[in-house]
Amino acid sequence: MKKLLLAGAAFAALVSGAQAADLGVPRGPVAAVVVAPVFNWTGFYVGADVGFYSAQNSFAQPGNTFTASGSLSGVKLGGHLGYRYQFANNFVLGLEGDLSWLSAGTKAFTINGFAPNAYQARANWDGSIRATAGFAVDRALLYATGGVSFIGTTGCGVTAPGAACVPNTQFGGTRAGWTVGAGLAYAVTPNVALRGEYLYANYGTRTTLGAGFAGGSIAHRLDTHTVRLGVSYMFTTGPSAVVARY
Repeated sequence: MKKLLLAGAAFAALVSGAQAADLGVPRGPVAAVVVAPVFNWTGFYVGADVGFYSAQNSFAQPGNTFTASGSLSGVKLGGHLGYRYQFANNFVLGLEGDLSWLSAGTKAFTINGFAPNAYQARANWDGSIRATAGFAVDRALLYATGGVSFIGTTGCGVTAPGAACVPNTQFGGTRAGWTVGAGLAYAVTPNVALRGEYLYANYGTRTTLGAGFAGGSIAHRLDTHTVRLGVSYMFTTGPSAVVARY
């Protein structure tokens, strides 16, 4: 019995000593654990757009208020390219350029009592260079955009809709203006995003001189509205890992 008591006491002393020794050993670092991937919009991208546009036209003779107006509308097809940078977790800044072909044919706008008494116009293409600013929630990006816009138009005065151009009444060419809009993009994969977008562009009033116009000139005011859908390929890694320690 005495031997058993001595053996038990010795074992208890060994266990107590081992626990005391452990108290002096520092704990090792805890490994980082990936808890969730957060999408990152930073990088270059390129894509295509399809949509609908409406071009509002107004015409005036010298010394008169705008006396004829109407809209051209049709489908537009184009492409875009740009770069985005995401910072402070959710904010995204970028720069984008786009160019589109416009499908609408020539339309005549009548001004009764003037010579020529109608002006036919056509919008051929448009484009823009815009800054973008947005707020990202993982794969969704809500953004506003604005910048410089361009449009190519042709037109002339006619004696009746569909008639040949009256000599010295051609107008049009490339016009510059400003544009603003907003959109929503969503990344369906790490490299592919879909988007919907609205843009308004204003090209002001351009006066064209010509001996064929009554009074020697015609003033043409133009602005456009665009609604379009697009798909973009992003040259990025998509999600970036977010880690937490326990």
